[in-house]
Amino acid sequence: MMTKRGTRDPLELLPLKPIELLVLTMLSAGDRHGYGIRQDIVAHTDGRIALEAGNLYRHIRALQADGLVDETEPRPVDGNEDERRIYYTLLPFGRRVLAAELERLRELMRIAEEHRIIGRARA
Repeated sequence: MMTKRGTRDPLELLPLKPIELLVLTMLSAGDRHGYGIRQDIVAHTDGRIALEAGNLYRHIRALQADGLVDETEPRPVDGNEDERRIYYTLLPFGRRVLAAELERLRELMRIAEEHRIIGRARA
């Protein structure tokens, strides 16, 4: 579905799969190569999610197909970098989808707090 301005509606892609949400969130901090994204996810989840490479790249390809992320231009390689590393970037539409998903999750959190499933977040 297109919005009035002719752009895609981010809500079309919600809810995101948990791994896709993690990948987009990690890329929101800046461009990363696949192994770096994997390491960020491992660190963020205290090792509870340690994706196999094939699984990670399957999710990245799906995000690329949806126009959320893309490969960056090749980068100059210094002595300790692997020249085969492909870097990924979060595209503007991907940032809008990520924001829409986080707003959706914020509303769920509000309901959970209201129903006293969890305590209110402290500012």
